[in-house]
Amino acid sequence: MSITRRRRAGGAKRDAVLDAVAAVLAARGYENTRFADVSAAGGVAISTLQTYFGSREDMVIEAMQVFTDREVDALRAVSTAEADPWRRLVALVDRSLHNSESTRQILVEFWRSAMRDDELRHHSAEVQTRYRAPFLDAVLQGAERGAFELAHDAGAVTDLLLSALAGLIVSRVQHHPTPSPTEFRDVLLAQLRLMLGVKVPTPSADRIED
Repeated sequence: MSITRRRRAGGAKRDAVLDAVAAVLAARGYENTRFADVSAAGGVAISTLQTYFGSREDMVIEAMQVFTDREVDALRAVSTAEADPWRRLVALVDRSLHNSESTRQILVEFWRSAMRDDELRHHSAEVQTRYRAPFLDAVLQGAERGAFELAHDAGAVTDLLLSALAGLIVSRVQHHPTPSPTEFRDVLLAQLRLMLGVKVPTPSADRIED
């Protein structure tokens, strides 16, 4: 049965509190993020947290929802800043590869929790659609402009790319010795050029200025 949790009051301080929840979540995980930990991290009384969120579970789940919405917004900003489809894809890939350790930890906690919570599962599917859109739009736009000669379906290429990026996040959270993010990037972009049929696959085209 689908569950929709009731959001409570909070006002202007709510975002700061949710940031504190996210920080504790990254450090301690879903099960070990308590009111007391967030109170200590955010300098807010436990009674205030109870007023804002009701339960510990609702607090953590709302923090994950807000955090993932922000990630989608950040990705959209990266996308709108680059007109060239190939360079846009490179920028989007780099946005994922350069996520902070805490961001990666929260994302893994979100994916893990969404397997067991109806509301988070629904939110995860909706976030995935929005997160995927800038990648897919760049692939389709490159094909429409004649910059790409697609050898595969645009959606399938996009899904493979996102699956690879998600896999690296899981590997890095577990501190596996391989793959190296730099080598992973080089191989991923080389394969992406082949799948998209990028007409000018020069190494310089893969370097995005900071």
